[in-house]
Amino acid sequence: MSTATDYRFSFGPWNIHEGADPFGPAVRPTVAFSKKLAMYKELGFDAVQFHDDDAVPDIDGKSADQVRAEARQMKKMLADHGLVAEFTAPRLWEDPRGIDGGFTSNDSQVRKWAIDRTRRCIDVARELGIKFVVLWLAREGTYIREAKNAIDAHKHLLDALNALLQHDKEVEIAIEPKPNEPMDHAYIPTIGHALAIGMQTVDPRRTGGLIETAHAILAGLDPSDEMAFALQAGKLWSVHLNDQNGLKFDEDKSFGAANLRVAYNQVRVLELAGYAKTGRYIGLDVKAMRTQQADVATKHLANSRRIFLALVEKFRTFDRKLEQQLIAARDYEALEMAVLAHLMGVK
Repeated sequence: MSTATDYRFSFGPWNIHEGADPFGPAVRPTVAFSKKLAMYKELGFDAVQFHDDDAVPDIDGKSADQVRAEARQMKKMLADHGLVAEFTAPRLWEDPRGIDGGFTSNDSQVRKWAIDRTRRCIDVARELGIKFVVLWLAREGTYIREAKNAIDAHKHLLDALNALLQHDKEVEIAIEPKPNEPMDHAYIPTIGHALAIGMQTVDPRRTGGLIETAHAILAGLDPSDEMAFALQAGKLWSVHLNDQNGLKFDEDKSFGAANLRVAYNQVRVLELAGYAKTGRYIGLDVKAMRTQQADVATKHLANSRRIFLALVEKFRTFDRKLEQQLIAARDYEALEMAVLAHLMGVK
């Protein structure tokens, strides 16, 4: 059996942030990227999640040679801190051209821009020494259904995936599904949708998924079941663990903060699948509470990692013999109480 320390952890630099939200301005000072890198190892993390313009700022305004050169410089900076990159992801949703979706835009020139930008994102990944790219399809949807032909939109998305897979014959692309926000309706809302469209591509072997806890909850689904669906297909290529207090906006709360049992079952399914042995990362996408003071605004990261590892220990020390006895007896009330008592540390 793998040990808890076999798990490798990552987070993105956006998880150390100023605390601005749609209803108020920043409440903490900006932390320089280089200072953030120095925090990774201190907090127990091994890898950095990158948007393309985290690695290469103003990526659209630079030549292909400049993009590659700056990506190589970033790789050296990571190495100097004992870190590696986990993935790169194109940040299409913050460009004005992507206001109505990039890959699924009604405008063919915008669709071309989105594909070209993501090709650059792939090139950045390769210079960082990885071949893993994540697509969060943030604005690939509609505010009103009649604004697009959804049949054509899915065809455009498939065309984009094929173009990206053909751009680099080794790149692996994971889709990170989300049902809503910033769009009212997203075209790839669940892992089932993500894997289904991946299977239609020119190389299904190189398509997979990344599941975020909050995104699954926003779809009204259990994150552990979403993970199980992908795991049985060998398609869970990363996770973004966090927590969510009901069906509202994407809160990115610390892992386990809202529902410890839901968190436990995510850990349980990863353990059952031997996820640590795959070498893939436990990624976090968590935000500090807006009221958190600047000097302690990294506790959400350290706490989430600590909770994950504590739940690994809880899973591994659960009485398997009792579990099987209660399952065989179909005494699910007793099984539920056994799980709750174990989590609470009571007899």
